[in-house]
Amino acid sequence: MSHAGEWAGRHLGERTVAWSDRDPILFALAIGARPEQLDLVFEDRLRVLPSFALTLAQWAPDVLGSGGAFDVGTAVHGSQRLDVLAPMPASGELTMSARVGDVWDKGGAAVFDVTVESDYFAATWSIFAPGCGGFGGERGPSRPPARTEEPTWTRELPVAANAAALYRLLGDRHHIHIDPEAAAGIGQPRPILHGLATLAAATLAAADAAGAHPADLTRLEGRFAGPVFPGETLAVRGWADGGFEVASERGTAIDAGLAVFG
Repeated sequence: MSHAGEWAGRHLGERTVAWSDRDPILFALAIGARPEQLDLVFEDRLRVLPSFALTLAQWAPDVLGSGGAFDVGTAVHGSQRLDVLAPMPASGELTMSARVGDVWDKGGAAVFDVTVESDYFAATWSIFAPGCGGFGGERGPSRPPARTEEPTWTRELPVAANAAALYRLLGDRHHIHIDPEAAAGIGQPRPILHGLATLAAATLAAADAAGAHPADLTRLEGRFAGPVFPGETLAVRGWADGGFEVASERGTAIDAGLAVFG
């Protein structure tokens, strides 16, 4: 491949994965489910949180990076979308197919959209890759404007001190989430929480505000804007249309969020 744009439309393969009820329970605990929420943490009553599916599909953007599309040391997860097609069982097996969608030319960087499809969900990772732009492609969507109206609800979102240590057991074992030296290598004072863990945790707050069960999530979106550290308390604010934002004491962590419950 001579430039980033030539990856557009490329098939990334298929993968079949299996999981047991232990995995969605671990996921729920890692993002802040409470022990008394039995239908999230007890196998006899378990309802699987839809965002658990993203842990099963992380292989797809990793395949693109290892294939040489971008420098895995500098590329970052820019945004995420999840469309839920059917409830996932507590245990089972599924086959996923992955492909590169659009590749946008941002000038000094490229944005690769990686789509994973299965019977249960369709999900798109947008990967921001510095140094891969300038190939003459379309610039693509602009950053959404900040919301100016007052939120209709707010929630505090405490992040457990061991959240990243738990979440990485679900598959994303990048060292920046556990090793202080690796975190220092990307300019962070200590290990950071996975962006997808923050996004999933925010759906618990959004479901509470909407009077919905978090397992009834049908669509999720969010753009990653800043790091989150295990042990801190975040602020989530949202609107009646399902939009939400997440902020730490340092500023915005997730913007352009959307959580829709069916």
